[in-house]
Amino acid sequence: MISNQESLTLSPFMEIYDIVVPKDNMLRQMNELVDFTFILEELKNKYCLDNGRNAVPPIRMFKYLLLKSIFDLSDVDVVERSKYDMSFKYFLDMAPEDAVINSSSLTKFRKLRLQDVGLLDMLIYKTVDMALEKGLIKSKTIIVDATHTKSRYNQKSPKEFLMEKSKNVRKAVYQIDESMKEKLNVLKEVVEDYTEQLHFSTDPDARVGHKTADSSFFGFKTHIAMSDERLITAAIVTTGEKSDGKYLQELIEKSQETGMKIETVIGDTAYSEKDNIHYANENELQLVSKLNPQITQGGRAKENEFEFNKDAGMYVCQAGHMAIRKARTNKKNVGENQRQTYYFDIEKCKGCPFKKGCYKEGAKSKTYSVTIKSTEHKEQEAFQKSEGFKEKAKERYKIEAKNSELKHRHGYDVASSSGLIGMQMQGAMAIFAVNLKRILTLLRESK
Repeated sequence: MISNQESLTLSPFMEIYDIVVPKDNMLRQMNELVDFTFILEELKNKYCLDNGRNAVPPIRMFKYLLLKSIFDLSDVDVVERSKYDMSFKYFLDMAPEDAVINSSSLTKFRKLRLQDVGLLDMLIYKTVDMALEKGLIKSKTIIVDATHTKSRYNQKSPKEFLMEKSKNVRKAVYQIDESMKEKLNVLKEVVEDYTEQLHFSTDPDARVGHKTADSSFFGFKTHIAMSDERLITAAIVTTGEKSDGKYLQELIEKSQETGMKIETVIGDTAYSEKDNIHYANENELQLVSKLNPQITQGGRAKENEFEFNKDAGMYVCQAGHMAIRKARTNKKNVGENQRQTYYFDIEKCKGCPFKKGCYKEGAKSKTYSVTIKSTEHKEQEAFQKSEGFKEKAKERYKIEAKNSELKHRHGYDVASSSGLIGMQMQGAMAIFAVNLKRILTLLRESK
C-alpha cells in the first residue's frame, strides 16, 4: 500500500544536512533540479492504495536504483553506503536517523514495479524535456552510434564461471583492503541471481555480436542518439547481433518525440544504408555518414537474415556466425555485374538451429552474395566530399566519449542481470544518470 508518499519528513536532526551536504553537492543539486513525483504517477497503479502494509515510497526505491547507477554499486553496497553517507540519505528524502531498506527489496522493486512501464523512453523524455525547457539544447543535430554490453554470464560453464569469480575474490582477499567487501557483495549478488534464474547456462536473451573481424562479444547492444550538447535523446536496447543501421529511423523519430528539432544526423558507415539515405532525403535531413559499397543489400528476398557488420567488414547470419572470408565474383571492371560473395564456415552451418531454408544438406559451401552497384548514392558521394560534411563528421567523437562514460563510470560494460528486460532497465537508469549530470554541467556553464 502507498499513502502519504509526498508528506514532509519531520525530524529534529534535519539541520544536519545543511552542515554536511554542501550546496554544490551533486545529489543535492539533482534533488533541486528534478521533481521526482513523476515516478509516483507512473507507478501508482502497481500498488494497492488502501490495503496492506505501507510500502517503501516508490520515489525512494527509484532513487536507490539511481544511486546504484550513478556510483556503480551493487544492491548490497548502495544500501550499506546509505547508512552512513549523509548525501545519500538527503537524496533519498530520509531523516538522518532513519533505517535503510533491505537490499533484497531492490530486486523485488525492479521485477514487480518497474517492468512494463516503458522506463527507458520515459526517463530519456523527462531529461530532454527538462533540457529543452531550460534552453540547454540549441542545436538541431543528433549523433548516432551503438555500444555493446557483455552478458553477465557470458558463454561459460558453471565451473568456468565460478572459478573466475573465486579467483577475483582471492585477489581481493590478498589485497586486504576495502575492495574485499565489495567483491564479496558482488559475488553474493551473482549467486543469488543465479539461484533465482534456476540455470547455469548462458543468458537466454544475449547473442553473439562482433566488434571486429577477429573479436566478438556475448551480450547486448544499445543504439543511442545524442544531441550536439551531449544529451542522450533516444536509446534502443537490442540483442548483440543486431545491425546498427537498422535503428537509425527509430532513433530519429524517438528524438523528435521528445520535442527536439533535427536537421542533421551524424553517424559512421553503418548508417549509410540505402533505406536510410532515402529516409533522410524524404525528411529533408542531412545524413553525415560515409558510404560503404558493401552495406546495401539490394533486392534480396532474405536481406533481413544477413546483416553487415561495418567494424569487421563481413556479413553475419541470423545465428550470429560471421563470414570467414569474402571475394569479388563475376566479370571484373563491370560495376553493375560485380558481386561480393561471403563464405561461411560450413561446419557451423551443419549444426545450426536456423539451417532450414538456409543450408542445403550435403552442400560443400555456404555463401551469401550482394551486388556492388557503383552508380548508387551519387548525391551522397558528392556530399561526403564536401567541406561541410567533413567538418560535421568531426563531431562524431562526442558520442564515443559518451559511450565510454556509460561503460567506465556507470558499469555499462557488463549487464547487471540477465535478460533483455533487465538490460533495458539498466540502460534506463544509466542514461538517466548521465543526462542529469550533463544537465547540471550545462547549467553551470550557462551562468
